[in-house]
Amino acid sequence: MSASLAISLDAMGGDNAPEMVIRGADIARQRFPTAHFLFFGDEQRIKPMIDKLPGLSAVSTVRHAETEVKMEDKPSQALRAGRKSSMRLAIDAVHSGEAAAVVSAGNTGALMAMAKIVLRTLPGIDRPAIASFFPTMRSESVMLDLGANVECDATNLVQFAVMGSVFARTVLGVREPSIGLLNVGTEEAKGHEEVRGAAQILREASHVPGTFHGFVEGDDIARGIVDVVVTDGFTGNVALKSIEGTVKLYGHFLRHSFKSSWMAGLGYLMARPALNALRARLDPRRYNGAIFMGLNGICVKSHGGTDAFGFANAIGVAVDMVQNGAIAKMQAEFEQMAMLAPQSAASV
Repeated sequence: MSASLAISLDAMGGDNAPEMVIRGADIARQRFPTAHFLFFGDEQRIKPMIDKLPGLSAVSTVRHAETEVKMEDKPSQALRAGRKSSMRLAIDAVHSGEAAAVVSAGNTGALMAMAKIVLRTLPGIDRPAIASFFPTMRSESVMLDLGANVECDATNLVQFAVMGSVFARTVLGVREPSIGLLNVGTEEAKGHEEVRGAAQILREASHVPGTFHGFVEGDDIARGIVDVVVTDGFTGNVALKSIEGTVKLYGHFLRHSFKSSWMAGLGYLMARPALNALRARLDPRRYNGAIFMGLNGICVKSHGGTDAFGFANAIGVAVDMVQNGAIAKMQAEFEQMAMLAPQSAASV
C-alpha cells in the first residue's frame, strides 16, 4: 500500500455524516484499491460503522476527535475553538505528511480558513481559490474562483488561470487547456480594469500553461468555449448558483410537463431511456468535489448535502490530484511565470 495514497477524511463533516462519509469511502476504496483512509471523528460512532464493512475496515485507520466543526460556525470561531476538531486534525494529517490529501463535506468557510493557516499557500500565490468542474456542450470545464475571494486584482486572476490549467490537466485530462476570462463582452475594451489587466498579462506572457482564448461571456460557460473559466469569487459564485438553479428549474418544468396529461405520460414512458441518460449526465454528484487551489497541500471540499456516491467522487478528485502530481506541476508553472511577472505587471 502506497503512503502517497493515504487520504484524510473529516468523518463528521456534512449534513449526513458520518454515515455518508463512511459509505462514500467504501465506494471509493473499490475504485482505488491502493488508497488508505484516515478517519477523524467520534471513534465510538464511526468505528462500529466501519467494522461492518470488512473491505473498508481493512484499509482504514480511525483517529478520535474530541469535537467537530458545525455548519453554522463562523470561520474565526472554528479557528479558535476547533484545534481538536475532526476537520482540523484531518488537515493536520496532510501538513505532517501522514496523508496526501484531505476531503471534507463540512463548513466551507472554516475548512478554507483552517487549510490556509495549516497548509499555507504555495510560493508565488497570493490567495487560494475554489475550483470545480461541470458538464458543457463540448465536454467538461473548470471554473474558479467560486467564492473564496470576492475582490481580485489582475495578478490574482492570472494566478487563478494557472491553477485552473493545472486542474484541467490533472483532473479532466486536457493536455492543452484553453483559458478564458469571464467578462461582460468579448471585445478587448470591455470589463473592469482588473479583468483587462489580467488579459494583457496573459496575452503578453511568453509562457502560459495552456492557450489563452481571451474573454468569454456567461452563455459561453455552458457552451464549453474554453476548458478553464477564470473570474473573481463574487462573480463565480453567482454564476455557479445560477447554473445550478437553472438545472433545477428545467427539471421542475420537465416533471410537470410529463404529468400534464395521459399523452404526456405516455411520451415519458417512451422517452425514459433518453431521460435517464440525461439525468445521469447532469447528476451533480458526478461533479462533486471542489479543490482549494493554491495551497501547499491537496484539500477537497465536498458538497455538504451530498450522498455516499457524491462523496466518493470527491475522494476521486483528491486521488486524481495526488496521482497526477498537481502540487509539483503548479509549483513548476509558477516558477516559469515568475520571471515574466515583473515585466508584465509593469506594463498593465
